[in-house]
Amino acid sequence: MEHINNKQIIAYYLPQYHPTKRNNEWWGKGFTEWTNVGKAKKLYPGHYQPKVPSELGYYDLRLPEVREAQVELAKEAGVTGFCYYHYWFEAGFEELERPFNEVVESGKPDFPFCLCWANESWYSKFWNKDGTAQKKILAEQKYLGHDDEEKHFYSLLKAFKDKRYIKINGKLLFVIYKPLDFLDFCTFKNHWNQLAKANGLPEFYFVGQTFDIEKIDDIIRVGFDAVNHCHRLDNYFQYTKYVSFGMRCFNYVRRLLKLPFIIPYRLAIKHSVFSSDFREDVFPTMMPNWDHTPRSGRGGTCLHNATPELFRKHAYEILSTTDKKKNKVVFVKSWNEWGEGNYMEPDLKFGRGFINALKQAIQDKEYKINNIIKTNL
Repeated sequence: MEHINNKQIIAYYLPQYHPTKRNNEWWGKGFTEWTNVGKAKKLYPGHYQPKVPSELGYYDLRLPEVREAQVELAKEAGVTGFCYYHYWFEAGFEELERPFNEVVESGKPDFPFCLCWANESWYSKFWNKDGTAQKKILAEQKYLGHDDEEKHFYSLLKAFKDKRYIKINGKLLFVIYKPLDFLDFCTFKNHWNQLAKANGLPEFYFVGQTFDIEKIDDIIRVGFDAVNHCHRLDNYFQYTKYVSFGMRCFNYVRRLLKLPFIIPYRLAIKHSVFSSDFREDVFPTMMPNWDHTPRSGRGGTCLHNATPELFRKHAYEILSTTDKKKNKVVFVKSWNEWGEGNYMEPDLKFGRGFINALKQAIQDKEYKINNIIKTNL
């Protein structure tokens, strides 16, 4: 599905919510992300935990009815497509592939999609109270060269040929989570583009994801077409380091009390637009919320008091960075990462609040643009 010169709002989608053989072995029979979500606890006064899903419940992504319901909610919010996280460690070693494979095989839901290769090793992490972690490797991310790249490509060929697959500038959108971990990205890029051509497909539009604003130019230099800057806190950290004495004092007390790293959402979004977001080769990210204490306890980071009202303002500002761009692409992090407190789906506290907030931000933006057009006629 081609979207050129139109605003695309693409939400990252976690396909974790179903048991797998390896997760059963690693974490216990029946483990899913809901296991972490369900055992979350309040760690400080005013901490919003546990977070409980409302309309969709503690769903299982093996059910097509759940996937259809998710798409209906996404459409209501104004999301134009899902970017499914994809886990390929080496040939014969994938994880969490079932929901996406069923979307491709069934042809449903009828909703645009693309992929983000989450190319990092998996560890069991034991979080210490100071925020550090002890790690044991479970699944090692490998880059085995030509043959493995080819098997990887052909495992996804049916998806790439699907009419729903999102394209930018006529090319297949493919996001890579750790773009600088490749020993030779250009070789991989050329190989996959050759395979695409041999199978009657257009080339790929490779987007590198980064949490570090300083890495944007490095990612472009190694051959990526664009960068998705996911982390919205770089400016906030500069603010608290050099400007806000009160926040420095708060963080000192927090460390003494062994609390999570707490960031007021209202301050985080105040400093969440970057000059780089206006570049044609940078796709910004809007973030409705974040709290990964269900996974990491007191070692976690929490965007405190994230509300739909504040998210509406944040979404509007992020959308505004695309006004003068050819490719008006924005990512939402994320649609359903409940274990990181990072989701758009309805919960018991806010209902459809974040969905309605994004919908309203889009309408506000369109209203302003239409008024500008009328004024200039």
